[in-house]
Amino acid sequence: MEASTTKQKQKPLKSPIDQSILHQAYRLMHTAKRMAALYDEQREICSKYVHSTSRGHEAIQLAAGLQLKPYDYASLYYRDESMLLGMGLRPYELMLQLMAKEDDPFSGGRTYYGHPSLKREGFPTIPHQSSATGMQAIPATGMAHGISYLEKRNLLNAEEPPVVLCSLGDGSVTEGEVAEAFQMAVLKKLPIIYLVQDNNWGISATGEEMRAMDAYEYAAGFKGLERMAVDGSDFEDSFLGMKKAIDYVRKKRAPILVHAICPLLGHHTSGVRKEWYREDLAQHQQHDPIDKLHHYLLDKGEAEETLAHLQQQAHTSVEQDFQQAVAAANPEPTDFDTHEFAQTPITEEAGERQPAGAEKVVMVDAALHAVDEILKQHPEALFYGQDVGKRLGGVFREAATLAAKYSDDRVFNTPIQEAYIVGSTAGMSAVGAKPIVEIQFADYIWPGINQLVEELSKSCYLSKGKFPIQSVIRVPIGAYGGGGPYHSGSVESALLTIRGIKVVYPSNAADMKGLMKAAFYDPNPVVMLEHKGLYWSKVPGTSEAKTAEPDEKYIVPLGKGRMVQQATTDNVESGEVALIVTYGMGVYWALEASKNIKEKVSILDLRTLNPIDWELIEAQSKTQGRVLVLTEEPLLNSFAESLAGRISKHCFQHLDAPVHTYGAANLPAIPLNVELEKQMLPNAEKVQQELMKLLAY
Repeated sequence: MEASTTKQKQKPLKSPIDQSILHQAYRLMHTAKRMAALYDEQREICSKYVHSTSRGHEAIQLAAGLQLKPYDYASLYYRDESMLLGMGLRPYELMLQLMAKEDDPFSGGRTYYGHPSLKREGFPTIPHQSSATGMQAIPATGMAHGISYLEKRNLLNAEEPPVVLCSLGDGSVTEGEVAEAFQMAVLKKLPIIYLVQDNNWGISATGEEMRAMDAYEYAAGFKGLERMAVDGSDFEDSFLGMKKAIDYVRKKRAPILVHAICPLLGHHTSGVRKEWYREDLAQHQQHDPIDKLHHYLLDKGEAEETLAHLQQQAHTSVEQDFQQAVAAANPEPTDFDTHEFAQTPITEEAGERQPAGAEKVVMVDAALHAVDEILKQHPEALFYGQDVGKRLGGVFREAATLAAKYSDDRVFNTPIQEAYIVGSTAGMSAVGAKPIVEIQFADYIWPGINQLVEELSKSCYLSKGKFPIQSVIRVPIGAYGGGGPYHSGSVESALLTIRGIKVVYPSNAADMKGLMKAAFYDPNPVVMLEHKGLYWSKVPGTSEAKTAEPDEKYIVPLGKGRMVQQATTDNVESGEVALIVTYGMGVYWALEASKNIKEKVSILDLRTLNPIDWELIEAQSKTQGRVLVLTEEPLLNSFAESLAGRISKHCFQHLDAPVHTYGAANLPAIPLNVELEKQMLPNAEKVQQELMKLLAY
């Protein structure tokens, strides 16, 4: 945007900042102020949906927004409307989001005001982020991490080295996930600016109540994190400070934290209004950035007439844009369910599952070979997690040889930071890197669930398909004999309540390799659940998990089940059969339990739990007439019970018996003692008893 001018000849200002930028900043400050005032005046229209404004934060936000380049990246928070104006967004576009209109450029009416997701020529890239405060720090750091990796590989196409701007409120810096982000930024020397806007409030709690130190003091504990403090209400100080910070990161390729003190002149949100609890409004008003810039410009020789014209221009554009936004169309209701997932290119099984002369491999090696082949073919792919580096190659040796073959910047250990491991993949994906990561045990995935739910799962839907997240998250799972309460758990039911992610659970080496490839090429977040007891086929009864290794082109589309065993046609026609629907270790319990009555038992291996192969399940359930859904999880309120209910509902008229379910005892953890473990978990003998009950109907 060009700065406005009056008809009189402009005199050059005595300022280190170009006059056109000062005019633009002044006009946009008044734009933001008028927007906030208009939203209050038009509460009947504007308070239908909760929103926040940038009143008090305009100086630091414009100082940042006006200086970012189109090849840069930003992760903003919900009060950053002035930063968006500085980047070049029209008030009209922001108002479309305020009113949840169809043409809202960020989400098409799906998410709150001030929650941008922008992929537009000539603008910085802004991936989706959630409302959860501080959560953006990890995806933003993941962006910087991905940029750093791609730069080293000469895979980044940019005019200049890009920077990442991560905007945070000071209150959010107390979040543990912010510490994980800072840690990785300094550990890997990443090109990121953490801009912390400190107004001393976190809704109704003051800084004194929330923190032992401010963000500037806190950052001193992260060796290698450069720090800078600016007056966030002073445009000159903010602009020159941000220029210095951006130049530092662009040249040094290292992180910096900018701490900006700002007044809070607006409401926390439209739903939590300042008059309810604020006693310091007069004090904060003394530091209004607009008043400060006004006096600054007069002191530097600007004419009042020019400033009045800029203010009037801002007010006129806001009024016009508001009326246009009010008249804009609402979203088409039938569009509500689009973009849960981006379309995958993998829809058919391909390659050879059993090539001539192929040697048999265990599941863990099939996974290793799949990742190896991916890394060899795709230089943008990288693999990281706890202990997967070259010294150990994974606690199950599932990454053995990879770091030595592909270097430490591509296959590497992370700190014990499950949230970073999961959440960083969102940022990696946004910049074009393709991460494969690992959580060491399923029992330890919980610190990463926040990122999985808030950042990864919602990104494609809330950005209307602009930012699907390509992420493969490997999770060793399940009990394997004496693993104890923190290394034996099953978590699939919890994961399956998260919409927007795919969940895969292979039961043999061939499927492991084919599904791993499909997961990598899928543009959506995929969690690969890999049973530890099947990795090496050492658990009695699991020898069939070891298969001939498929060729390098072998791939299995997600969402397709497989019939492992089929009852004979004669028995099906006579109605003397049962179908076991299962996955993972359940496949081998089912095989062992039915070994003496194979002709009467069909076994369906789901392979993928979401999306599920409902077409195959329904067809087989109707044909067989009796169904047992088998799981390793505690049964109560599980995925297995949910699936059984669905089968009962849709196949009721074709069933000869109630749908049976069987799983582990309903206890909070698996005990260490192997005899106690046996009592809790299913096994072939227990499954056989359930099977005989079902066949007796």
